[in-house]
Amino acid sequence: MKIAFIGGGVMAEAILRGILANGIAAPKDVCVGEPVAARRQYLERQHSVRATADNKEAVRNGEMVVLSIKPQNLPEVLAELGGAMNSEQAVLSIIAGARMETLSAGLRHKSVVRVMPNTPAQIGAGMSLWLASDGVSETFRSVTRDILRTLGEEMEVHDEKYLDMATALSASGPAYVFLFIESLIDAGVYMGMSRDMARALAVQTVLGSTMLVKETGKHPAELRDMVTSPGGTTAEALRAFEEGRFRATVLDAVVAAYEKSKRLGEQK
Repeated sequence: MKIAFIGGGVMAEAILRGILANGIAAPKDVCVGEPVAARRQYLERQHSVRATADNKEAVRNGEMVVLSIKPQNLPEVLAELGGAMNSEQAVLSIIAGARMETLSAGLRHKSVVRVMPNTPAQIGAGMSLWLASDGVSETFRSVTRDILRTLGEEMEVHDEKYLDMATALSASGPAYVFLFIESLIDAGVYMGMSRDMARALAVQTVLGSTMLVKETGKHPAELRDMVTSPGGTTAEALRAFEEGRFRATVLDAVVAAYEKSKRLGEQK
């Protein structure tokens, strides 16, 4: 399939790597619209694809058009590309906060897929939630699934409200996890470990714990109880977490991100 990218940034390159590595498209069938000359040269050199400064040219060379620009650039891109696509093409947008209605109306195009990925997609360990408009054919739905599975796991939903929720939980979520890992490392250093030792212990602990939840299918509370001996060190640590309103703080943070996502989507 011929695929065009509007924007050649980090997430676009992650998708590009995936589609090339999995044979969804060949390098000769990919065209990237990218305004920065140095970035165009890098993408051409690194991936043997074609890159152009002309977005309309890129669109003409894609059956599926991936919108991977920054949200602040959306108005100018919509103005540029509105009406430029035909009924045989589909649009896949990974632009945070850009509503289906905004994309469809601005592009004057009915076949639109909205995706909310996250940054672990860069290493094939991402989580992507996606929604397709009624105008998207089953062929393009299947291609969307194939593309997103190269980035990690995917889940299709049928109500746009879940994309705002995913923005708060899975898209912003890596930052929360990084903050927790950073805090664990700092605690190790405070106790007297070297930073390298504390980092190794913290990273593997979080990774292993996550894999245990996924592989066993057990509720996190059940696994937590398995670690927590009555009157032991873990119980003491969990008491400190509860006194610090750990759960409530996490909930408040995710809800705050959710409300912010909704407000961003309401902006025209």
